Amino acid sequence: MTNTDKSQLTANRGERRSGGARTTPHSQIPAPYRGTAATPQSPEHRLLAARGLRKSYWRGIWPKRREVEVLRGADVELGPGEIIGLVGENGSGKSTLLKILVGTLERDAGEIDRPTRLGYCPQEPVLYERLTCDEHFDLFGRAYGVSDEEVRARSAELYRVLNFGSYADVRVDELSGGTQAKLNLALVLLPRPEVLLLDEAYAGFDWDTYLRFWDLAEEQRNEGRAILIISHFLTDEDRFDRIYDLIDGVTVAR
Repeated sequence: MTNTDKSQLTANRGERRSGGARTTPHSQIPAPYRGTAATPQSPEHRLLAARGLRKSYWRGIWPKRREVEVLRGADVELGPGEIIGLVGENGSGKSTLLKILVGTLERDAGEIDRPTRLGYCPQEPVLYERLTCDEHFDLFGRAYGVSDEEVRARSAELYRVLNFGSYADVRVDELSGGTQAKLNLALVLLPRPEVLLLDEAYAGFDWDTYLRFWDLAEEQRNEGRAILIISHFLTDEDRFDRIYDLIDGVTVAR
């Protein structure tokens, strides 16, 4: 695989590298910290912080072309060992905010401090139809710089936890939508990112997989990672440490 291939692959998965971002290997992630909706994270306990994000789009055609402000000062903070929910109606700007947090969309204003290794799981799987699950793990492992030995160990663990090991040598175009969603999530978890940004993370999962997802999320939280789950509605609110509502382009803590 060429360096260009690797760069494109990691960009597609949402792993962003920033020259000014701090580097924190997964073995050195700070201990879990329990923030509250009313109390912002202190700087030393932030893994990702976004402040005053603004974004506008031009819509329509002349002479009725107009500027629509989608984000009007959104703030998001994630600390180690937190599971955060972000809720908003369709068209509220959730996807725009997520793309800005990942780094695939430029913001008009605001500041972002993100970790070196950021995991992004899009709602629509980013997979290659002609490759098997095992081949995906090998390909993404090389792109992420994960050793072959770690890829084998990590993929075996993810196959077990998400219960799709029987499809290891099956091509993506032969998988059900639910199994593709499992692989999509597993690839994000492969390099053990500090922060996970999950768009409609469990959409399409059956009940058993839904429970397995939360077991996996708890494991990530206990290891000090931060998870942001974005959805148009949330169930099991007690599983979240904090929840933001995106209303009129502004994030409001519940």
